[in-house]
Amino acid sequence: MAAADFPALQGFYQLLFLYLEPTSTMLPALMAWTFPGARCFHHQLVPTANSVPTTPLETRTQMLVWQLGNCYLLLGLVSSLVFRAARDALKHDPVSQERIVGALLAALAIADVTHIVATLIGLPPALRYDFLAWNPMTHGNISFVVVLFSVRIAWFFGLGRTPYWFFAFKKTKTA
Repeated sequence: MAAADFPALQGFYQLLFLYLEPTSTMLPALMAWTFPGARCFHHQLVPTANSVPTTPLETRTQMLVWQLGNCYLLLGLVSSLVFRAARDALKHDPVSQERIVGALLAALAIADVTHIVATLIGLPPALRYDFLAWNPMTHGNISFVVVLFSVRIAWFFGLGRTPYWFFAFKKTKTA
């Protein structure tokens, strides 16, 4: 589908929010459910030099990890499907497209902030700001989310795109 069909989300924004982010949020669900599995997923939440334990997770912990995976899947599906629905149903209405895209991006931006804060609070104090000690899971939960949040804010300010609703000021004719 041509970029002109989705004026509210073009170029880099479309690539990131329509394809990369949904994939990056659905992938952890599959990883928690299948390979490397809930035990590895749980172990990687807090960086450690210890290897993944061989003992099974306690039943409640396993259920919690699987449910977290389900939340990741839901997040990816909502993003992917809502953006596509706005694009396909409102092809010739960029204002409505942008209002729907903006509503979803606002919700995701709020979730970004709470996710970053929750992750930082959950890390042991010695690891919070020791970026080199972070593992890929921690960088995904903090570093990548900071990037996503920053790009969402850039979208709201109309950087690199034509705004149709947010920051779209109507031009008035002068006599």
